[in-house]
Amino acid sequence: MSKRKGYYASKLKRATHMLFYRRHAKPGVKGWELRKALGADYPKVLNILDNYLKALDLQVKTIFEEEKTVEKPTLEQLDKARFYITLRGELTPKEAKMIGWRIDDLAGLAITIAYIISKKGKAPRKEVEELLRDKLLGWKVDINVDRYIRYGYLTQDENEQLYLDWRTRAEIDQKALIDLLLGTETKA
Repeated sequence: MSKRKGYYASKLKRATHMLFYRRHAKPGVKGWELRKALGADYPKVLNILDNYLKALDLQVKTIFEEEKTVEKPTLEQLDKARFYITLRGELTPKEAKMIGWRIDDLAGLAITIAYIISKKGKAPRKEVEELLRDKLLGWKVDINVDRYIRYGYLTQDENEQLYLDWRTRAEIDQKALIDLLLGTETKA
């Protein structure tokens, strides 16, 4: 093994450990943590890791602090971003059962996210809960909304407005979700 390959192999191993093992309440690693552990060329290491993960249908996802994806991020923006490993493709319905959520809880999350998107990124919690009560058991609605917040899919401000949070941006293709829901509605 050449000296350069050995250099990147050890950094790749370290990056993999940092990204796969959860150390904080939120999964993933901040860019500044990767820079501290891997050096200033950590974006290159992550690109190499992302190429390795393609064969496993996984990817290294970059979640910026701002809602929009940055085309050519600066090192400062990358340092503030969170890096997270997600699926590259989609789960089959059989695989979706293995993530530990009931299908009605996943449906409630999809309804909630679609509703917030339709309300231009924010919606009052009471409206979301009323919508979910039509579809889910009443006692589960409040528990599920709290769970969506706790897992990072939603965030709530002091006025009880719900917003999409970092995990929705990382794991859910919002355009595909809306297209799927609109396509389902026209077929019904």
